[in-house]
Amino acid sequence: MPDYEHTCLIRGDGGQTLRAILDRICNKWTLLVVATLDQGTVRFTDLHQQIPGISQRMLTLTLRHLEHDGLVSRTVHAEVPPRVEYALTPTGKSLIPPALALAGWAIEHLPHIEASRAAHETRDRREPGRPRPTTSPAG
Repeated sequence: MPDYEHTCLIRGDGGQTLRAILDRICNKWTLLVVATLDQGTVRFTDLHQQIPGISQRMLTLTLRHLEHDGLVSRTVHAEVPPRVEYALTPTGKSLIPPALALAGWAIEHLPHIEASRAAHETRDRREPGRPRPTTSPAG
């Protein structure tokens, strides 16, 4: 029995819990936030500046989710104005090696993936009406 099926059977929820965790970790912004926090404790404003394209709202939501899941700690310093800092928890730090492995896999296989996409786009232009997949995950 594959590990995935075994995990689903243990939980008894058909993989719902595992999918929810993977959805959270693999969304558009989580790995970028986690990778940025790997440098140490970072203030919200600095995080926002270091992650191109993320809105303040999306950064706030991502940090809240990561804090809720125990991957990020949030420290509010009683100052005026308040200073809020974020850091990875030990669980959050344990995400770095698999995230780097996944990024390495993507970099290693990027030429093949791009060539396959180009071949399919060429074929799709020759076969009008054929459904076309999106090239990036929703997020």
